[in-house]
Amino acid sequence: MKSKIQLVFERCKKEKRPALITYTVAGDNNKKNSLKILNSLANYVDIFELGFPHNTPIADGGQIQESSHRALKSGIRLKDVFQIVKDFKRKNIFKPLILMGYYNIIFQSGEDNFLKKCKSCGVDGLIVVDLPWPENKKFANKCKKKSINFIQLLSPTTSKDRMKKIIRDAHQMIYYISMLSTTGGKLKVTPRKIIENYKKIKYLTKKNVVIGFGITNKTISHLKAADGLVVGSQLCKTITDSIKKRQNPVTKLNKLVYNLRNKIL
Repeated sequence: MKSKIQLVFERCKKEKRPALITYTVAGDNNKKNSLKILNSLANYVDIFELGFPHNTPIADGGQIQESSHRALKSGIRLKDVFQIVKDFKRKNIFKPLILMGYYNIIFQSGEDNFLKKCKSCGVDGLIVVDLPWPENKKFANKCKKKSINFIQLLSPTTSKDRMKKIIRDAHQMIYYISMLSTTGGKLKVTPRKIIENYKKIKYLTKKNVVIGFGITNKTISHLKAADGLVVGSQLCKTITDSIKKRQNPVTKLNKLVYNLRNKIL
């Protein structure tokens, strides 16, 4: 049986466009608004990434760190993240949702307990930033048994030999980190170079490969050859700006994501 994630990629390929994947932090700026944001964007987004807040998000730049800080300050806990997912899935059962975060939260919860909760609330995939291959093989296999897509990471410094091994063990989706930077950093390579690197990966696999880091409304239209594109920091910045101006972030996010969607069509 094909997963929701795989079905989305197949549909997008028929439409000759990349999947639009957005990232927000669970509980930013509170649990109620976080759920409102997910529900409001469901018409435009193909796959959702939802970060579980962390007090030391090592891979994340300032915008996502600020989102995490707001979520933690509002009292968000792991149980609340699962509740947000559960509530979202009630209305959007066929919309894939991927949780993204750090292994110590999973470790503290217990791997089996964490995956049980993921399965019960409808999580479709996991990205664990600080659990690289091959250290993640055991946990990735546990995910596979639960029909949860464990998403492997590749970067510009991944050697060809290592890349082949990671791809071999990857599930249905692979995440290519486009540049050596934290999220939201200034693009250090040209979109052309990103696509060149991406095509080297695709030469080795038919699995779905998405590109993240440095994807904005200014660069997204140059990267349409990808299977999927991930936009995160720009959404977090939009939420921050809206809060500072005492405006409703949902309205601005809808406009942003609508424009992103149009640029990949």
